[in-house]
Amino acid sequence: MEERRKNRRIELASTLFIKRMDQAGEPRQVDIEVTDVSKTGIGFTCPVKLEIGSVYESYLTIWTQEILHAFLEIIRVQEKEDGTFECGAIFIGMSEQDASRIATYDTINNMGE
Repeated sequence: MEERRKNRRIELASTLFIKRMDQAGEPRQVDIEVTDVSKTGIGFTCPVKLEIGSVYESYLTIWTQEILHAFLEIIRVQEKEDGTFECGAIFIGMSEQDASRIATYDTINNMGE
């Protein structure tokens, strides 16, 4: 697969709370498995199909147990054999401070390499 992400991907165990911004209704928590995260985006596996181009409000719990608030635009959805969906999203509306936390983790994580 061709790499299109601008920043290095980091593996991160986390959960994500999402709320779709372009539809009425109550927010709901969707259990996902984050596969990687970078300063500009996130990859994850999700049990429900998300629409490409849709925007979700998210609360991403990171390795320090801090919660980063950001909006995600879904840019890739691929169904897997087990019926779950592999998704890719870019961060929109993430503060520079929160993006820097991800970049800092990447720097610290790679010091041993």
